[in-house]
Amino acid sequence: MQATHQQTQFDKFATLGGILMLSAWGFAMVIASFLFLYVGHLLDQLLGTAPNFMLGFFFLAIFLCVMRFYQEAWKKRKDV
Repeated sequence: MQATHQQTQFDKFATLGGILMLSAWGFAMVIASFLFLYVGHLLDQLLGTAPNFMLGFFFLAIFLCVMRFYQEAWKKRKDV
């Protein structure tokens, strides 16, 4: 009986940890996207190029975040 109760507690914390990890990655993706978007906008204003750097940096931030998330998920999958 005791082992079953401990296992359900562990499952609750494992699920909560997964949810927290996903929300942290979502938060990081939003922050990185806006930061890169802002830096690209500043470079576009400085150099007089329309939305080139802004869009390029924005897609770079999305790509880098997705790749890091994929690497983290792949590492977690190997550990289990």
